[in-house]
Amino acid sequence: MKILIMGAGKMGTFLTDVLCMKHEVGLFDKQPERLRFVFNTQRMTSFDEVKEFQPEMLINCVSLNHTFDAFQEVMPYLPKDCILSDIASVKTGLPEFYKKCGHRFVSTHPMFGPTFANLGNLSTQNAIIIAESDHMGKLFFKDLYESLHLNIFEYTFVQHDETIAYSLSIPFVSTMTFAAVMKHQDAPGTTFKKHMDIARGFLSEDDYLITEVLFNPFTSAQVAKIREQLKSLIEIIDNKDTEALKTYLGKLRKNIE
Repeated sequence: MKILIMGAGKMGTFLTDVLCMKHEVGLFDKQPERLRFVFNTQRMTSFDEVKEFQPEMLINCVSLNHTFDAFQEVMPYLPKDCILSDIASVKTGLPEFYKKCGHRFVSTHPMFGPTFANLGNLSTQNAIIIAESDHMGKLFFKDLYESLHLNIFEYTFVQHDETIAYSLSIPFVSTMTFAAVMKHQDAPGTTFKKHMDIARGFLSEDDYLITEVLFNPFTSAQVAKIREQLKSLIEIIDNKDTEALKTYLGKLRKNIE
């Protein structure tokens, strides 16, 4: 299959590396310096090159704030039968876009980032395929994700965004809170250092990725739950209520079983 990948960021170049051994792949980015280290791949910086390439599938890997603009810019240069695809971590607005675009589509979300994940072993990582997607597109990504040993789930657009609000916004906000109260430690303990590693990894992510997750319309309700739990914990601490703390810790242990 002839596959065009838009966006030579971390995930775009990762998918290029994965796909280029079995497919004819083109990687498009307006910044040519970002295309320096790809191999077995046609590098593209102009839409005329896209038109000449005639892709059968387009995988949009740009950040969410540019996703729609990227689709609109490239669509005049695509064949009518080209399948559109995205890997956006938040799907807000995409159902409406795909309904009007006139192309078949497949929407997925590989739920790992090259910053944190061990790309040599993804067997503990997950991927979501959107149920409303084109059948052949779903089969393509199912085969791709199975080849990476990912655990695959099929959700609707709405179910996906609800899941992301829970699984990403809670750890993101927790890490941001930790970093917000940070001060230098001359002799940090093991737990502190582990949290520091997580915080550094998180803050090395692209700002737009963080924005995508936090501005998910379902995120606010999840953050409100953190606020409620912090209020309860502060009350226990202020009252030095040993029994209440034991009960609270018991609840936490049960939650993570």
